[in-house]
Amino acid sequence: MIYISNLQKHFGDKCAVNIEQYSIKQGEMLGLVGNNGAGKTTLFRLILDLLKADRGSVTVNNVNVAQSEEWKQYTGAFIDDGFLIDYLTPEEYFYFIGKMYGLKKEEVDARLQPFERFMNGEVIGQKKYIRNYSAGNKQKIGIISAMLHHPQLLILDEPFNFLDPSSQSVIKNLLRRYNEEHGATVLISSHNLNHTVDVCPRIALLENGIIIRDIRNENNSAEQELEDYFDIKEDAGYEEETDNNP
Repeated sequence: MIYISNLQKHFGDKCAVNIEQYSIKQGEMLGLVGNNGAGKTTLFRLILDLLKADRGSVTVNNVNVAQSEEWKQYTGAFIDDGFLIDYLTPEEYFYFIGKMYGLKKEEVDARLQPFERFMNGEVIGQKKYIRNYSAGNKQKIGIISAMLHHPQLLILDEPFNFLDPSSQSVIKNLLRRYNEEHGATVLISSHNLNHTVDVCPRIALLENGIIIRDIRNENNSAEQELEDYFDIKEDAGYEEETDNNP
């Protein structure tokens, strides 16, 4: 499904992404974890051709994303609220997205039904523009719009941000069910290790733009490994800071 080869992206002197080879199979659910600045969002933007790589390539179904737009028809993504058209109502936005993929209004309405619990009566029928919604409800609108056309590749950057615990639980179940029912490849990033471990059978640990571990997560087996890794990093940073103090 996705193949990354010799991919590099620099911002000034900083190498934000440096991945020699990495592949993700059709139907996999992959969680991307790492500290702030590890390169998670940059990698997603490279996969989506929102950034130009300095070197290397990303192919989706053997299509180079920088050389063709064919892959966009079966890809859905939400990175941040910049993806939204905030002068529309959610209904207008959903119908607009549906129209882009040849869906009639009735089809859009039918595809919104599984998200009713997720929307919790706070999205549809509010008679206001997206820009006037809370950060949490904008997040919901973005996630739903990314999934509306049933993409075979779904990419969500920090999907649990701004959501209350109930909505976080609902979206985890929705993502698992979507992956199972559609055989879709799902990529998510999250600062929250618990959420990632709950959802993803495979986890990539990113540090300074490099995937340093590729972890198989069976029955939440990756949780301890990830917690140990981040605890070690935090302890080392604390000791270094203490040693440098007078």
